Amino acid sequence: MTDYDAVVYDLDGTLVHLDVDWEAVEREVRGVYHAADLEPPGNGLWDMLEAASELDVADDVEAAIAEYERAGARRSRRLPRADELPDRETQIGVCSLNCEAACRIALDEHDLTDGVDVVVGRDTVSNQKPHPEPLLKAVAELDVAPDRTLFIGDSATDERTADRAGVAFEYVGDGPSGV
Repeated sequence: MTDYDAVVYDLDGTLVHLDVDWEAVEREVRGVYHAADLEPPGNGLWDMLEAASELDVADDVEAAIAEYERAGARRSRRLPRADELPDRETQIGVCSLNCEAACRIALDEHDLTDGVDVVVGRDTVSNQKPHPEPLLKAVAELDVAPDRTLFIGDSATDERTADRAGVAFEYVGDGPSGV
């Protein structure tokens, strides 16, 4: 990792495991759509989140997801990669598909906050991964060049995000884990 000026980590599945019942979150978000007398779009939670702005339910959908994420962050489990945060000569960031508050709660829960310079969550910027905006926001706040940054994550979405942002990528494990 010393070949890079900055390392940006995905959060869930990389540094910690958020204890979130994603099926319950999806049911909750479907309930938001039904309460607004709308048919939920797409094939799951992330499709519903993506369409929420167009259908004028974004605030309620975001609030429902974020509530579960914040609770899951409080119950999160620290993963081995968290113990490998590089020395403080390297800038460190977090770029997550989870809301920023959940990221900060999880980092606090596991005494990682002091080791992280920048946190960019799903709600920090207008677009979410795999759009490059969140990762590029983290890179810009770290004041480093994308080609001098390594992004470490656990999913194919993380890999696509890094590729679109022009950032080197490394899987935390043996390969993609899901979203």
